[in-house]
Amino acid sequence: MARFERLEILAAGGIVVRGVRKPLIAVVQRRKDDGWFLPKGKLKRREKALAAARREVMEETGYDVEVHEFLGAISYQARGRSKLVQFWRMQTVGGPMRELTDDIKAVDWLSLQAAIGRLDHPLERLFLRNIGPRALERVTPSARAVPAAVVPAAVVPPADAPSLPIPPVVVDPQTIAVEPQTITAAELTEAEVPTAELLPLVEMERPRLLQRILQRWW
Repeated sequence: MARFERLEILAAGGIVVRGVRKPLIAVVQRRKDDGWFLPKGKLKRREKALAAARREVMEETGYDVEVHEFLGAISYQARGRSKLVQFWRMQTVGGPMRELTDDIKAVDWLSLQAAIGRLDHPLERLFLRNIGPRALERVTPSARAVPAAVVPAAVVPPADAPSLPIPPVVVDPQTIAVEPQTITAAELTEAEVPTAELLPLVEMERPRLLQRILQRWW
């Protein structure tokens, strides 16, 4: 039984951006403790990390999103177990599409610096501070948000053309422009060191374990 109690918790989420000229980043407030965090959640049984990240982001922000490149991960201790959270860059599509999930009290859209200051978890703050600026540089208008009227007629398929299935989102590591990062407690500066209450939550990351988990779930 002890063997299964020590299994790692796998979670996934996103740095979610809304807007192009003045991009804003989503942070969500948990109902159980009023804390502010990046949108994320645990993987369901047999669920892939990429699918879980998109599902959790849509449930916690209320927006449909486009998933882009993998940004990195953070690793820490939660309730005596190692927890690995993977993050992708995402952009919203249109307006809010659904109500927030029950365990989320609110969602706020903030500038990068304001979002960093709002987050309660020290590793999430450090992760967003490191990867946020480069992620924002990649923001582009959503392809799905472009009105049909502006699509050139030459690329519109004829009415009798057979319909083809939409290919799944495939992330090619060789095309990633933003270098993925793994943030651990060792990278916290003196000003970012967690309080005594948070210290049990963070631990030194184990590279071989991280690589094995990523290869299995992504």
